[in-house]
Amino acid sequence: MLNLSPGKIDNKMNRETSPSLNTAEARVSQRVALKLIIIFFTCLLIAMFLPWTQNIRGIGNVNTLLPEQRPQTIHSIIDGRIEQWFVREGDFVEKGDTILFISDIKDEYFDPQLLERTSDQLEAKTLSASSYQEKINALETQIDALQKTLVLKMKQAKNTLEQVRLRVISDSIDLEAAKINADIAYQQFIRMQELEKQGLKSLTDAENRKQVYQRQFAEKVAFENRLLQSKNDVLNAEMELNSIEVQFNNAIAKAESDKFATFSNLYDANATVTKLQNQYTNYSVRLGLYYVTAPQTGYITKAIRIGIGETIKSGEQLVSIVPSEYELAVEMFIRPIDLPLIKLGQKVRIQFDGWPAFIFSGWPGTSFGTFGGLVFAIDNYISTNGLYRIIVAPDYADYPWPKELRPGAGANSILLLNDVPVWYELWRQFNGFPPDYYAGGRQYKDKSDKK
Repeated sequence: MLNLSPGKIDNKMNRETSPSLNTAEARVSQRVALKLIIIFFTCLLIAMFLPWTQNIRGIGNVNTLLPEQRPQTIHSIIDGRIEQWFVREGDFVEKGDTILFISDIKDEYFDPQLLERTSDQLEAKTLSASSYQEKINALETQIDALQKTLVLKMKQAKNTLEQVRLRVISDSIDLEAAKINADIAYQQFIRMQELEKQGLKSLTDAENRKQVYQRQFAEKVAFENRLLQSKNDVLNAEMELNSIEVQFNNAIAKAESDKFATFSNLYDANATVTKLQNQYTNYSVRLGLYYVTAPQTGYITKAIRIGIGETIKSGEQLVSIVPSEYELAVEMFIRPIDLPLIKLGQKVRIQFDGWPAFIFSGWPGTSFGTFGGLVFAIDNYISTNGLYRIIVAPDYADYPWPKELRPGAGANSILLLNDVPVWYELWRQFNGFPPDYYAGGRQYKDKSDKK
């Protein structure tokens, strides 16, 4: 009956006596099915040439565009003990509002008058440094006076030395004259003796001449003594000159030594003053750290340390805060193989968790419930999950993002690439090629370049 054998029997049958066979052969179901198959493959062939927008899918979450707008925790800068809370979870705080008060637990800060005592120490050390400076000024005045006195004393001693030297010259001249007079008196005495022996002069004249000679000789000796005394005065004047110079140089050196010793004490005092100033500033700042304040305007979300009297360490987390004003962004993660295809300013379609959407990834224009974005930043270093992070900012030329969005919400992102035929996209998917693998040889236009 299926007419499968080589021997045909349909021409031997009497169709007039077989009405059922005539009815079956008269049906057009086979021709209808053939037409439907032809129409289906024709539509499929046409669909292969329809435009398809290549895209890269990535999951991520809603975040803020700027780092300072993201949720943060407030830490304690110093060790302390929680004394009082001024806020509750969910409270709105302005920048600088007090969140909690802590007290110190280190014994070196227990003194309630710590600042006043440190200020007194600083003032006393400052006065000490001023006293050292005054002493240095006095020593400099003393050194200047000693130097001026030395100049005057040296001039006076030099004048005295010059006078003594001139007196030596004068005494030498007087001695020479006395020697000449003594020689003349001696010659006259000798001649007087000869004349007295010859009887030409009396003995009295001879004795008078002898007396004159002795007087001249005594005068010569006196001048010799006076010359020796003058020479001795020259030596004394020279010694006095050297003594004055040595004496004043020693006094000046001692004053210089005292001045430099005072300078050393002054530097020590100044170092102590600087240290005390630093210490006073540190104490003042530490007093302000007892009150933990809000670094920016926002909402208190969670108190991490909650007990009254509970001790905390420096750097420990106390409370978390969410800024009240922020600019939303989406961080999406893509595979390393897709990273070269992304550039700044590229268009992205985003589906947010909680907002219904109908998505046709190949035809973004027909999708409903998605929002536009632009690639704002691309990480140059791979994340710990083995993917690269992309920051997507809102596209203000598109529909605005929902106001109810909060950081941390999930987001499914579709990064739009080029328009290609459907057959090309199927061929790429079957071969496992990334989007735009052969973009250099094809002239498909990038969706982000359309205006």
